[in-house]
Amino acid sequence: MDAQQALADLTEISSQIEAAVVFDDKGKVVGSTLADGNGFAQAAADLLAAAEELEGSSPLTQLEIATSDGSVFVVREGQTTIAATTAPAPTVGLVFYDLKSALRSVNAKPKPKPRTTATKKPAAKKPPVKKQAAPRRKKPDAS
Repeated sequence: MDAQQALADLTEISSQIEAAVVFDDKGKVVGSTLADGNGFAQAAADLLAAAEELEGSSPLTQLEIATSDGSVFVVREGQTTIAATTAPAPTVGLVFYDLKSALRSVNAKPKPKPRTTATKKPAAKKPPVKKQAAPRRKKPDAS
């Protein structure tokens, strides 16, 4: 699924998401609910980088920044990242779940087309053999 469709689905199912953007590891925006998602994508990437600097050990996969005005969520999977804003006091677990689902649908590989194999010609059908009915025997009278 393309990123724009994934974001449309996300905002339809999650009433808590106000704005969202999907971008790659180089900062290229591949989908956004904003007219220009580049600024939001750059800010989300900067937040993630700053948090990783504090954490230090391994790359972060998700991040929430909460303020009195609302929250910013960032989820990264592989080379693709999704960031979203919400109103104050969102259901954090649900927002992360929705963002991860949207990100997986963006990263989902299309199903491979089935292989076309040479079609076998059906074997020539033999005409059905008519079976001859066995002669009926009369039952002896039980007198």
